[in-house]
Amino acid sequence: MKEENIKNAARILLGAGLIFAGISHLTSKRKEFQAQVPDWVPLKKDDTVIYSGIAEIGLGSALVFANKKHKKQIGKIAAAFFVAVFPGNVSQFINKRNAFGLDSDKKRFLRLLFQPALVYWAVKSTD
Repeated sequence: MKEENIKNAARILLGAGLIFAGISHLTSKRKEFQAQVPDWVPLKKDDTVIYSGIAEIGLGSALVFANKKHKKQIGKIAAAFFVAVFPGNVSQFINKRNAFGLDSDKKRFLRLLFQPALVYWAVKSTD
């Protein structure tokens, strides 16, 4: 398989994952996503989850349907989004909030290590 095909498949898979996550923000996992909203965010936790879900659906759709001209820019925006939501993962760890099966300090800490992989994935799949 050509490298370009692998990158396109990775980009589309990441985009589909974001769309799925965004939809779950708005439906079945709303309460669980609220566990990741830091207390210092000046919005209601549910509103933050809804807005971030809409952003994820839009960003995921942009990744899936990206054309050659905009692919790299969309990848950078996706990477920035993953950096921007990282404080939520840190907050979940620090405040010991259980959600998504992350019910121990070890599991919540390991989740933190996944975020840099998402940043890398967003950049490399759109490079």
